Amino acid sequence: MKKIPPQKRKNIYENVNKQFNKASDLMKLDANIKKILNTTLNEITVHFPVRMDNDQIEIFTGYRVQHNNVLGPFKGGLRYHQSVNIDEVRALASWMTIKCAIADIPFGGAKGGIKFNPSKYSKNELERVTRRFTFALGSTIGPEYDIPAPDVNTSPQIMAWILDTYIQMMPPLERKRCLHVVTGKPVEAGGSLGRNKATGQGVVFTIEEWAKENKFDLKKSTYIVQGFGNVGSWTSRLMKSCGSKLTAAEDVSGAITNPKGIDPDDLFAYAQKKNGLIAGYPKADAIDKEVFLRTKADIFIPAALENQITSETAPLLNVKLVAEGANGPTDPEGDMILKKRGIHVIPDVLCNSGGAIVSYFEWLQNKRSEFWELEEVDSKLRKKIITAYYKVKNKAKELKTDWRTAAYIVALSRLEIVYKDRGIFP
Repeated sequence: MKKIPPQKRKNIYENVNKQFNKASDLMKLDANIKKILNTTLNEITVHFPVRMDNDQIEIFTGYRVQHNNVLGPFKGGLRYHQSVNIDEVRALASWMTIKCAIADIPFGGAKGGIKFNPSKYSKNELERVTRRFTFALGSTIGPEYDIPAPDVNTSPQIMAWILDTYIQMMPPLERKRCLHVVTGKPVEAGGSLGRNKATGQGVVFTIEEWAKENKFDLKKSTYIVQGFGNVGSWTSRLMKSCGSKLTAAEDVSGAITNPKGIDPDDLFAYAQKKNGLIAGYPKADAIDKEVFLRTKADIFIPAALENQITSETAPLLNVKLVAEGANGPTDPEGDMILKKRGIHVIPDVLCNSGGAIVSYFEWLQNKRSEFWELEEVDSKLRKKIITAYYKVKNKAKELKTDWRTAAYIVALSRLEIVYKDRGIFP
């Protein structure tokens, strides 16, 4: 059996540009607007000192890239990961612009992060890093300007620290008007019900719609999931309610399988006791990455990092549908292979937009001093994401193109109209 070569760290910003250029050429996007959308508006890099538990000082590097705000305030997550770099953040910010435009929410695209491995630091150190990063960003974020949210290795707790730090920098009279400076907060600190599961819930809503459109019975289906963090675990647990069976899972600690089925709730409970990792789960067998990717199933849900489905790995997949819970899990070469093999793809900018949509709902609730029940949040999320689903589907049919390109065209068409209506200053 041919072994998968070690994954090279590919430049995902190049992938974004290839996807953007393919869509803009097909739709004949206005050349001047293409120039604007093909670059970022602002790129902030900060280096800041933090005192560690051992009383030593470490210097951290953080980023915030603001891609576009023609539709509304910048919006996007913050990730804590050792691989964070400026090109990665540029790519993620660009995807956020596209995602918000497809979902028809009044936000632009941004993203940020700190280059470090949070698992090597204590909770107190993480708090100090987060608060110092927030202070370093200063007025480059704000509730009506740029609104961060959770991403890889960040959590509601981290959002609460950002909120608290930010409002301490405001005059006392303004502090209660700034609750919407971040989304993804704990419910008790102004967060929204349903936000924690929102990305996974959106993935499941799009899978359900795909199944309905393709007369596919989810109750008899099997699926595999890559990544068992917030998105992967929530998607798995919600797929369980559809009657689908999880047969294999993979995260940074390794891969496991049980053809008879893995209970996602039980796996989640196990992972919670093991620092969020699934390795060693006693009700499944350990397998390597290649065996995991070759696992026969109906649906593959990549919910980890970028560039997982490539020219090396796409030929291994034995599924009918790829539902992209992660950002950028498929590179352009992988896309071409999936298309040739007839494997359907629900692209990331549509499939995982539930988090952005419910972030918008949280932002609205904070602005209006409202609190919505979970049923209302889920109902509004479903309506938004399914409307976007059919916009993309219809555009793909109209232009006889793949869904990813169609999704970009839906977004770029909306952005083009706004720029033409408003004009370019001066």
